[in-house]
Amino acid sequence: MTALEPRDADVADTVSDLVPVGEEGVLSRSYRALSVGIVSVVLLIAFEATAVGTAMPVAARELEGVSLYAFAFSGYFTTSLFGMVLAGQWADRRGPLGALSAGIGFFGAGLMLSGTAGVMWVFILGRAVQGLGGGLVIVALYVVVGRAYPERLRPAIMAAFAAGWVVPSIVGPLAAGSVTEQLGWRWVFVGIPVLVVFPLALALPQIRRLASGPVDGGDEGNSSFDRRRIRLALGISLGAGLLQYAAQDLRWFSLVPGVAGVALLVPAVLGLLPRGTYRAVRGLPSVVLLRGVAAGSFIAAESFVPLMLVTQRGLSPTLAGFSLAAGGLTWALGSWVQSRPRVGPYRERLMTFGMVLVAASIAAAPSVLIDSVPAWTVAVVWAFGCFGMGLVIASTSVLLLQLSAPEEAGSNSAALQISDALANVVLLAAGGAAFAALGGGAVSHAATEASGGGSHPAAFAAVFLPMAGVALVGAWVTTRLRADRQ
Repeated sequence: MTALEPRDADVADTVSDLVPVGEEGVLSRSYRALSVGIVSVVLLIAFEATAVGTAMPVAARELEGVSLYAFAFSGYFTTSLFGMVLAGQWADRRGPLGALSAGIGFFGAGLMLSGTAGVMWVFILGRAVQGLGGGLVIVALYVVVGRAYPERLRPAIMAAFAAGWVVPSIVGPLAAGSVTEQLGWRWVFVGIPVLVVFPLALALPQIRRLASGPVDGGDEGNSSFDRRRIRLALGISLGAGLLQYAAQDLRWFSLVPGVAGVALLVPAVLGLLPRGTYRAVRGLPSVVLLRGVAAGSFIAAESFVPLMLVTQRGLSPTLAGFSLAAGGLTWALGSWVQSRPRVGPYRERLMTFGMVLVAASIAAAPSVLIDSVPAWTVAVVWAFGCFGMGLVIASTSVLLLQLSAPEEAGSNSAALQISDALANVVLLAAGGAAFAALGGGAVSHAATEASGGGSHPAAFAAVFLPMAGVALVGAWVTTRLRADRQ
């Protein structure tokens, strides 16, 4: 998802389990510095996600912006859409080094802006700056993996990315909750940028050595960006923002920005994603679609878990955040399982199983709205859901790189991440609209302290149950990942 610096030994010990004995692996001399460096970048993103998610309910209440709660998440995903397309163009034409460096800079700047915000809209603006940086970083990392590692090592490094979430997922919520309660939520944001220095120092020189410059054999003189794709990227980002705004402002004249958002989104999505994605055409289009369905349904639901536990069950921010901690371990476990060479022939079946687990966990989470159900139930069911996500998310990354030519790795990686982020924006918009329509925005700090919970459980159920249905659609999409045999 903070104030802790990533430990090389922890990362190395986890990744070393992924290296086959007697073979060159991701921690061999050729790849060791690069592997530890880019996994450290993932650690930075993981600390941000786990820590910010824990502190968000307190920040929203203090800034009097609970009704805008979904914006704090979707603002990140909205701008990341533009960053992803830009990074894909940048990496394919000039290499991933510049996109990664700029992305980390924007990421840190956004954290500082949110951490010093005095009103909710400035806080959301900071999250938007973070999103631009995050979009640049994640696509650049995928291009690094595609260029620097042979195909047999890619499942292992993707599993290492998931392993990079383990320590932050366990320690991050507890640390962020403690910092929020003792020092204030702002320190959670302004403390994270200190983690930028280590990944930059270790990863960037190795990326320059192993993965910089245009693709070998490509047109090195053609370094200009595709202006049409950049325009489409602006359209998809602006359209997503308008759609989110319309979903949160439930008045009749909100139809205007809503319709405008859809008008911008549809042609942009059709132009940026592989042809046939929305129809689940077999092969690459279905891989891209599955990524969005899986990530969108799960993240849209997970974004409301801490808020549900704080307002409905009276948990402290520390305990609410810690309820998601076990998911880091099980997500990494699922990603490790998919990296085993023996499971390669059964990858699609594992992904189907993973999506069924995701759907079941999302559907079971709102059971804690019933007072007789223990609050720790969320931690248990979410751990199973995260295991399913570990199987699915890492596998979509592996399949995408298998189906991509070297000169298309950036654009296809951007398409995968666009599907991920756009689904987050759209489903958060839908969930946020349902939440607000059923009185979720009326949950207040005073009501929480007075009664130990809010008075709008239906608002939370209206978020979780539809997302479980979306996840079930994802289980069907997993049956269409293999290309047609002619």
